[in-house]
Amino acid sequence: MGQKRKIRILQINKLYYPYTGGVEYVVRQIAEGLCQSTDMKVLVCSEKSKTIQERVNGVLVTRAGSWMMLGNLPISLKVFSEFRRQAKDRDILFFHMPFPIGDLVYFLSGIRDKKIIVWWHSDIVRQKKWMVLYRPLMEWFLRKADRILVATKGHIEGSQYLKAYQNKCRIIPFGLRKEIEEDSYQYFYREKPQLEQEGNRKIQENKRVRFLFVGRLVYYKGCDVLIEAWRGLEQAELIIVGNGSLKQKIRRYAGQEALSGQICFKENLSDRQVMEEYRKCDVLVLPSIAKSEAFGLVQIEAMAYGKPVINTWLPSGVPYVSLHQITGLTVKPGNQYALHRAMEWMILHPKERKQMGEAARKRVEEEFSMKKMIHQIREVCQELL
Repeated sequence: MGQKRKIRILQINKLYYPYTGGVEYVVRQIAEGLCQSTDMKVLVCSEKSKTIQERVNGVLVTRAGSWMMLGNLPISLKVFSEFRRQAKDRDILFFHMPFPIGDLVYFLSGIRDKKIIVWWHSDIVRQKKWMVLYRPLMEWFLRKADRILVATKGHIEGSQYLKAYQNKCRIIPFGLRKEIEEDSYQYFYREKPQLEQEGNRKIQENKRVRFLFVGRLVYYKGCDVLIEAWRGLEQAELIIVGNGSLKQKIRRYAGQEALSGQICFKENLSDRQVMEEYRKCDVLVLPSIAKSEAFGLVQIEAMAYGKPVINTWLPSGVPYVSLHQITGLTVKPGNQYALHRAMEWMILHPKERKQMGEAARKRVEEEFSMKKMIHQIREVCQELL
């Protein structure tokens, strides 16, 4: 009997590693996780005009040249011809949404004999005028999809669009990045117990409690609310890791607290340096104010190091990741007073803070394993064929 043929998959997204973003991390995880057991290809747009094809960690990636970048959206004509060429021999076309050009590429290609998987990352929130034009195409595409994958139940319940397609939806939680998984295991099970034996350094009476924010400095992250909530806190310090369009505005908000050393800004850190910030912090804060924050991958990264999380009650996947009063605290989005009280509670309750951190690590191990995520995606692919 001949060897069974591998499933042939083409993933389609805006951009790909080394471009970093939440969606791009997931695309890379799927590509690298499935590249040994499937025939995996990735088609994305390039930030430059030239089309290039290369192998990235064993994955064949085509970057279709773009005419221009409109915000963070590449405008590419070459992606249309590349899609028609590469989709012909594929069994499954795997799209990541929202990416309107991806929907349009499929619509105009005329290819209708392939199975379609859509990973729905979030609703489009701010571009309401564009949605008037885009929604008919998006709805057509969702009707065509064979499976719609989401990371949490909150993605379905909080979406304006997915409820009509619940019968197609499958919940597959995101997995932890391999490098974070390995480093956090080393820290949580080998280094942290030794540090605690040497004097329980993390909760010494005179040591500042270290809060950490990691993310882009953009409107929906709620950093202005975080700065306002910070005022008046004692015995604590805030580390803000990230860059973005609101960087200067956030720094001005920080004002005197930044000058006094209570707030420290760090940007352009390497992955290793970000891991070190997770190790050193006591609490992660994710103060996001809009459901553009659909999951918050930084939550599971900090939780892997045994750190509790303060997040917000968004109609998205965010509060399904770190659970209120179990692995952290969840507050009303945009409410600086509730956020202030939550941070103050973390300062005043070191024992409970530590217990939440341990519960956070346990939750990551049980729910957010990359191995489990890849296994479930492979099962979906096999079911479709």
